[in-house]
Amino acid sequence: MLLVKLYNRMSPFQRVIIALLLGISTGIIIGEPTGNLEIVGNAYIRLLQMTVIPYVLVSIVGGLGKLDSDMASDIGVRAIKVILLIWLAVMLTLLMLPLAYPNWETSGFFSTSLVTESVKFNFLDLYIPANIFASLSNTVMPAVVLFSLLMGIALIKVKNKKTFLNLTSNVADSLMGMASYVAKLAPLGIFAISAAAAGTLQVEELGRLQVFLWVYLMAAALLGFVLLPLIIHWATPFSYREVLSTAGEAVITALATGTVLVVLPMIVERCKELLAKHKMDCDETHSTVDVIVPTAYSFPSTGTLLGLGFILFSAWYVGSPLGLDQYPSYVVMGALTAFGSMAVAIPFMLDFFNLPADQFQLYLLGSVVTARFATGLAALHGFVATLLVASAVLNRLKWRRMMQAIGAHLGITFGTMVAAGMALTYFIPYEYTGVRTFESMQLMAKPVKVNNLQELTPISISDQARPRIEVIQERGTIRIGYFSNTLPYAFRNNNNKIVGFDMEMLHELANDLNIEIEIVHLKSYDISTQALTDGSIDISIGGKAITPKRALDVIFSDSYTYHTAGLLLLDSRKDEFTDTESINSKENITLGYTQSHYYKKIALDLFPNAKMVEIESARKYLRGHYKNIDALLYSTEAGSAWAMLYPEYSAMIPKGLKLRIPVGFALPKGKMEYSQFINTWLKLKKENGFQQEVYNYWILGQNPKTVKPRWSVIKDVFGWDL
Repeated sequence: MLLVKLYNRMSPFQRVIIALLLGISTGIIIGEPTGNLEIVGNAYIRLLQMTVIPYVLVSIVGGLGKLDSDMASDIGVRAIKVILLIWLAVMLTLLMLPLAYPNWETSGFFSTSLVTESVKFNFLDLYIPANIFASLSNTVMPAVVLFSLLMGIALIKVKNKKTFLNLTSNVADSLMGMASYVAKLAPLGIFAISAAAAGTLQVEELGRLQVFLWVYLMAAALLGFVLLPLIIHWATPFSYREVLSTAGEAVITALATGTVLVVLPMIVERCKELLAKHKMDCDETHSTVDVIVPTAYSFPSTGTLLGLGFILFSAWYVGSPLGLDQYPSYVVMGALTAFGSMAVAIPFMLDFFNLPADQFQLYLLGSVVTARFATGLAALHGFVATLLVASAVLNRLKWRRMMQAIGAHLGITFGTMVAAGMALTYFIPYEYTGVRTFESMQLMAKPVKVNNLQELTPISISDQARPRIEVIQERGTIRIGYFSNTLPYAFRNNNNKIVGFDMEMLHELANDLNIEIEIVHLKSYDISTQALTDGSIDISIGGKAITPKRALDVIFSDSYTYHTAGLLLLDSRKDEFTDTESINSKENITLGYTQSHYYKKIALDLFPNAKMVEIESARKYLRGHYKNIDALLYSTEAGSAWAMLYPEYSAMIPKGLKLRIPVGFALPKGKMEYSQFINTWLKLKKENGFQQEVYNYWILGQNPKTVKPRWSVIKDVFGWDL
């Protein structure tokens, strides 16, 4: 009884805060079983969503329809000025975020995003509804809002519209009443949502994103507690405290549910209450609220724009921070692409600035945290923008004071980010582990016994005449020849074991045949050809590209992977080689290549103005033996592995360079039964998924470890298994 009385005395804001804290605590204590509460949270979100789309439609149409042309134009002009100023303040805030990023050395495995076509931003599909009913059913809010705005504007000059306006007003009031009833369930819904999220989130997965998350949260706090409320406090009759307390319920609900859409009716209701409190409620301000709240939702909000900060983080993360000359295009393109969802904007911006597209996966990982704060900020943005425009309509908005508030915010942000940069550098321990990570890689499966041969020993003349596969099975071993500098296909790890993509494949072959491996180092391609012929080795590995000339000397197996042509070059020079057109426009460009005249000819066709220089190995280039070479034309897959050992270098694919080179095992010429067997075996390994697993591990760096169960107090402290 006492709890019921205490609950009834609480404000809606206090109730949702307590529900949020209880949900998080429950998730931490119980762990993964709380994921079952997700269905309760989803039911609450659906109840909120069902009134929103029709409410947006009737409120905009009815709100504009009540106005005359002059008033509608007045609201529109003021709204545009307010929103543009807020956008500018947020984008300038983003440009300060790199001040907080530590100066760390980074590098990583090959990314399939380097060869993936980017998602194209389609402004027309988003904003111009060819079929308004399709837009309504698919929740394409910008298109719904545009249709509503145009219909509302057209309604302004329609005669005998009173009955229709009464209808829209009654429908809007009914929908608002429904939303109010559902809002009473907010504590229960938010408890379920937060408990499910806290119980299932793998916190350790966010480890490598901690810099982005800390900086993002600091920026979100600055925007939410400094910029937006400070503008209101300095430039309008509303106080800092009442803005945050009145908007609090909508902000927390949006943060917990992960969508602003469901709190639009709540924002409308709270804005009208605050306007009435200051005796600013009238037909003009009511129409302003009805129009601006759903309209502002369809335009980029403060929370949406803050998500673009990931582009600056991504550029830092891959070791290629955006330069000052790129900031203007970042601001303009960021604002334009933010009109769509972040699922479109982030890939587009990554591609625009030549950043790996798989960074988007990092964004999605971080969005488990950031998306919630973005929606909370978006709710506050809608609240603040609406009150600013309503104040402007009544000429009670102080534009100069608004600019001063923005200036004060930017000054505070600058100091905060500089201090954050020093703090993060000091408090977050960092050591570049790429070299250790790569050199410590082990074979995925249990290896067969390996014998290292010190010299090449031909088989007998009679055995040379027999089918090679029979010789291998009879001997009980397969002899493998490998070359130096063939990362990540065959190399010695820090345990002095020969590992890599090709070695993983051949250990699987040996397991399938129940034989062992004998391996020998080869010093040159010519030696390997003779060794294959006389039986000193049965197969030559090392990610060898298939070329017409090589195919005259040996039989190549079917291709089991590809080299993607790209450039290996210093991080500091990546901006000079963004696309083939810019490369070809430069004079005195020198490109290196490694021992393949077939691909030298292709390179000359691609870069006719470049001077081509043959080098002995990628390792010597990376160690600075060829200082006259601007970039090395090389396999991007192999180049990414080398860049992990030499993180001051990067592997990249300039736009316009589209060349894939097949890779196969070299087999002895004339041994057709043997080559047919190897090809059949490769097909089997492709069909059962093994080949893809090996590619994911050795090329993409995806370690196939099982995900550990989520930590919880019940399971890990008390030892109770639920």
